[in-house]
Amino acid sequence: MESTVTTEPSEKSATPPRPGYGQLLRTRGAWTFLLPGFAARQPFAMLTISIVLLVQHTTGSYGAAGAAAAVTGVSMALFAPYSGRLADRHGQRAVLVPGVLVHTVSGLVFTALALAHAPLWALFVAAVPTGASVPQIGPMVRARWGVRLQDSPLMSTAAAFESVTDELTFVFGPLLATALCTTVAPAAGLVTEAALTLVGGLLFAARKSTQPQVTAAGHARVRHASALGVPGVRVLVAVFLGIGSVFGGMQVSLAAFTESIGEPGLNGVLYGTFAAGNMLSGVVCGAIAWKAAPHRRLVVGYAALALTASALWTSHSVLVLAGLGLLVGMCIAPALITGYTLVESLVPAGARTEAFTWLTGAVALGQAAAVTVAGQLEDRLWGGAGFLVPMAGTVLALVTLLALRSRLVTRPRNRTVARGVGHRVPVTVD
Repeated sequence: MESTVTTEPSEKSATPPRPGYGQLLRTRGAWTFLLPGFAARQPFAMLTISIVLLVQHTTGSYGAAGAAAAVTGVSMALFAPYSGRLADRHGQRAVLVPGVLVHTVSGLVFTALALAHAPLWALFVAAVPTGASVPQIGPMVRARWGVRLQDSPLMSTAAAFESVTDELTFVFGPLLATALCTTVAPAAGLVTEAALTLVGGLLFAARKSTQPQVTAAGHARVRHASALGVPGVRVLVAVFLGIGSVFGGMQVSLAAFTESIGEPGLNGVLYGTFAAGNMLSGVVCGAIAWKAAPHRRLVVGYAALALTASALWTSHSVLVLAGLGLLVGMCIAPALITGYTLVESLVPAGARTEAFTWLTGAVALGQAAAVTVAGQLEDRLWGGAGFLVPMAGTVLALVTLLALRSRLVTRPRNRTVARGVGHRVPVTVD
């Protein structure tokens, strides 16, 4: 999805069109980690909405439900970068196996406490390990693509494909969780999420041949260079916090809206429409060979996201809300894809798993804050007040992006060179 390198016009004219998804999926060994990775990704899509629906059912309060989900999200956001750093140092399998087991057990404990009407503080205690142990499958898959593709022009296609896959989980995940919680049992969403984590996570961890190799030099690089030390990564963290506010605000507000009109089953449909917009625009973005610089695309795309998210609170009908949700979703995917693509040019290879987890952690943190605030607004103010949260989150992030966008411009450092189709490839720092 990267733009064509403008500093080497001779390469630009001679370069063939960027390879597509079909060629990417024919990469040797790709399916061995893509399929289990897809199953193990579901916790990120199912966890928050499953907690909200379960706790709201047992307590009758969206504020309590949002607070419990927020503790889970904050725990995940705080631990995710540490998990990524450990994976860079010791290997993905060494981090995944214990993490998957802890997440499964703690998620089932949380479910049992909620059904037993345990006090809120007990739910908070159980929510901490549940969130902290969410497997960081998306960043790990992205790191595996880096191993398989190296400096191939397919890297930008892989970045787009991964963002589309993330959005696909946000189509199926909330739909599945809502259907299970509303038609089977309030706890069915969390139980299914724990089962998918266990099976998918262990199968993904078993594919040792495709994970990045850990070397002594790699240990040194990760210890001395944190991904968060890169100024551009800190800007992207702020951007992804705003995206998280959209996910969290919409999950709570859509649940409250459909409950208020007596159609709770529509919650999954409306959120699925929002996620479908994400996925469809992600497919299109990944198929385009962009000429505009990534940081400029991010500014334009994020401005569109802030504009559409600011209109959500004005909606008072299912059809209008579905239409606006679709537009908001269509604006999120380009921002996500461009942000992840920028990591490839801003961060040395030895710290990229950590960088990716900072971004996914930022989404989780923004989502956690959003479900808390949106839940309080829905309880204390008018129905639909929770939609103010996506507006505030994206506007604040846009202001930050505009002020600090120069930090996203790739600058040569030491032996960084321009090569390949439309992206800069940093040579590993010794």
